[in-house]
Amino acid sequence: MKWDFSVNSVLIEQLEKGNQRAFSFLVENYNHRLCVYANSLINDPIKAQDIVQNVFVKIWVKRKSLRNNFSIKGFMYRAVYNEFIDQYRSAKSLLALEKLYMDTLLQFELEPETEGTEKIMNKVMEAINELPPKCKQIFLLSKKEGLDNIEIAEYLVISSKTVENQITKAFGILREKLGKKYELVMMLIFGMKSKKFA
Repeated sequence: MKWDFSVNSVLIEQLEKGNQRAFSFLVENYNHRLCVYANSLINDPIKAQDIVQNVFVKIWVKRKSLRNNFSIKGFMYRAVYNEFIDQYRSAKSLLALEKLYMDTLLQFELEPETEGTEKIMNKVMEAINELPPKCKQIFLLSKKEGLDNIEIAEYLVISSKTVENQITKAFGILREKLGKKYELVMMLIFGMKSKKFA
C-alpha cells in the first residue's frame, strides 16, 4: 500500500505504527530546513546537526505518543528550539559551575584537583545517575530544574514530606559514594548544608 506522507495525519499515523518509510520521508523533507533553523540559533553547523539528529531520534523513540491533530512541522521546530535551550542551559551551567569551583579553591588557597574539574564533575554526575529512579527524579527536579518541595510534590502527586525525605536520601547516598574528596564541589553545586561541611 502506498501512503501520501505529505498529509500530516497520514504521516503521524504511520510514524506511530513504526513505518520506517514515513520516518525516512520526515528526515529527507525536514533535515536541511531544521539544520538551517538550528544553526540560526546556535551559529555552529556541527552542533546544529547534532541538535536536529537528537530531535529525530526522540521523535522515533516517542512516536507512539504523537497525536495526529497537531502539525508535525510545527512540532519539530519547537523540538529543535527546546533541544537548543536544553544544550545551552547545560553548557552554561557547566561553565558557571567550573568557574565557581575554581574561584572558591583560590579563595581558600587550595590547589585544584590534578584530575581536572571536568573529571570531577563527571564523577558527580555518574553518582547522581546511579541513584534509585524515584530518588534521582526528585533530586534532579529540585537541584537541576530549581523546583521547590511543594512544586515537586504537586507535580508528582506525593507529599512534600516524601520529597524532603527523598532529597535527604539522595544527599546521603552521594556523600557515601563520593566521599570527602568531593565535599567542596558537592557543596558548591547543590548548596548542601550539613555539619559535615562546616
